[in-house]
Amino acid sequence: MSAFTIPADHPSLPGHFPGRPLVPGVVVLDRVMEAIEARDGALPAGLRLPQVKFLQPLLPGEVARVELDGGAPRWRFRVLRGDDVLATGEVVADTGATA
Repeated sequence: MSAFTIPADHPSLPGHFPGRPLVPGVVVLDRVMEAIEARDGALPAGLRLPQVKFLQPLLPGEVARVELDGGAPRWRFRVLRGDDVLATGEVVADTGATA
């Protein structure tokens, strides 16, 4: 489990959205990647996100945490604020196989 907070002065916030800033999904996903690396080491090249759902917004200054399940080549994640699920999804490492 990896907790994080995006400060109100984060450079992505002024344009997302003026007057009521929300943390962009890409910033949340960056924290997911950081949590995977902190737990499992460097990520391989060729990652995919075949499934991601954003269920609730994260506001600047709110504490959220990343919960991970699984390991290489497929990680499932949930991003939570308290008991509220903000986002869910999967990160998949490309193993070079083709379908």
